[in-house]
Amino acid sequence: MAGGKLSSRQKMINLMYLVFIAMLALNMGKEVLSAFGNMNNKLVDANSTATTKNGKILGILASKASDQPEKYTDLYKKATTVNAMSSSFYTYLEELKGKAMVKVADEDHQNFETMDGSDVVDQLFFNGDQIAPEGKRFLSEIETYKSEVLTVIGNNDVLQKTVLTRFDTSDVKVKGEGTQPWLNSRYEGFPLIATVTNLTQMQNDIKSTESEIYETLLGGQMESDVSMTNYQAIVVADKTAYFQGEMFKGKIYLGRRDPSLKAESVVVNGRKIPESAIQAGQVNLSFAAGNVGENKIKGKFIFMENDKPVEIPIESSYAVIPKPNGAVISADKMNVVYRGVANPMTISIPGIPDNKVKATATGLSKVGGNGKYTMAPRTGKEVRINVSGTLPNGDNVSSSKVFRIKDIPAPVSTVRKQSGMVKMPKTSIGKSTVGVGLPDFVFDLQLTTTSFKIQVPGQSTVLVKGNRMNTQAKKAISKAKRGDVIFIFDVKCDLVNGGGYRMKTAAPVSIEVQ
Repeated sequence: MAGGKLSSRQKMINLMYLVFIAMLALNMGKEVLSAFGNMNNKLVDANSTATTKNGKILGILASKASDQPEKYTDLYKKATTVNAMSSSFYTYLEELKGKAMVKVADEDHQNFETMDGSDVVDQLFFNGDQIAPEGKRFLSEIETYKSEVLTVIGNNDVLQKTVLTRFDTSDVKVKGEGTQPWLNSRYEGFPLIATVTNLTQMQNDIKSTESEIYETLLGGQMESDVSMTNYQAIVVADKTAYFQGEMFKGKIYLGRRDPSLKAESVVVNGRKIPESAIQAGQVNLSFAAGNVGENKIKGKFIFMENDKPVEIPIESSYAVIPKPNGAVISADKMNVVYRGVANPMTISIPGIPDNKVKATATGLSKVGGNGKYTMAPRTGKEVRINVSGTLPNGDNVSSSKVFRIKDIPAPVSTVRKQSGMVKMPKTSIGKSTVGVGLPDFVFDLQLTTTSFKIQVPGQSTVLVKGNRMNTQAKKAISKAKRGDVIFIFDVKCDLVNGGGYRMKTAAPVSIEVQ
């Protein structure tokens, strides 16, 4: 087009052709900028969803740490450590995006085609050929987060490899030019919207890393819980002693009884138990008690796990006696007594009438005939119950038994009688009542909420007296946005007619705004 002598018409055609090419290039640039912007918006939405998901998992770990501290306390501490590190780094990146977009008006935040300049980011991260202080801090924040996370996850090779890849800041190979510093290759000279999208992607990497660590912690413990090797066989006889010639009656329970469990086969004292006696989580036994003295029960449960048989040994003993020689003491509810509760108990000596039996212990009171008592334990960790009686022939027999004293477990906070993570419209939250309960506890106790704290994202924590939202709480709730997770924690409660018994702080409850 540039050679030879051209006519005026040809020159005009050539000029129009150049303008057309320039317009194509301009449109292509706008399309790329818009693509980056749309990708950034999707990542922002994904990060919001991940925040909610991670909050739910963290809430589950918190609840389990409260219910089963020996198993989950250390896991929950690791999770909260990861959450704190991730939140700090995530917040820093959010502030960094704000610095990068300082010259973009609020109304232009979605006008991606105007975010084609690189001067703000270049000045933020670079000082000529050198890295500026903010650029050095950015690299330091990445390395610090990566190092801290690797320390928490320990020897998990899969997670370690993932973290090292996601937060790799090593030099980048450039074809024909050797290597280039990571910061220059990713941020120098790039359009503003590309930089913002890169930072949002790194925030998404933080959320993904956090989620994977939580799921590894929780999943690992649950996998251990369901393994058959963790179960223990326990023989529970209907009575602790038998007369010669009686039929022994009792049951064999697994240490963690599960109605969904059924053994492939059970062998007791060399005899295979018929399938009709094998029920969910237990085996019904019936055989001759045997000779006077101690008799052994030995056998095994056989389960299939990963297509391989897993054997759980059964080993116990029982006594066969010709006449009563001791007391039978049993708690009607369980093998422990709870402080703050009137524990019903039955105390008797076989072969001796109730009016000839005497039972004594601190906190023990008789409440009627047929060996009925209540135990209201006080201080200490154990209580010993002493029992004595007079046989028809005038002989005296006595016995004693030690029961463990336990406190009432920590209750669970509820909203609309739901615990854990509750989904509600914002208009209903301010009208809700915060309750407390003791799910699966052996006693039906009446609890009343005395105070709680509520945390709305972006708002200060509010302390509320009683069980209903006060004015401050309602004001904070009114500022919540859809998808926000509101935390209700540090819930205090009293036991009705508890005689001053001090209840533990209830486990928290979370509300996702709909």
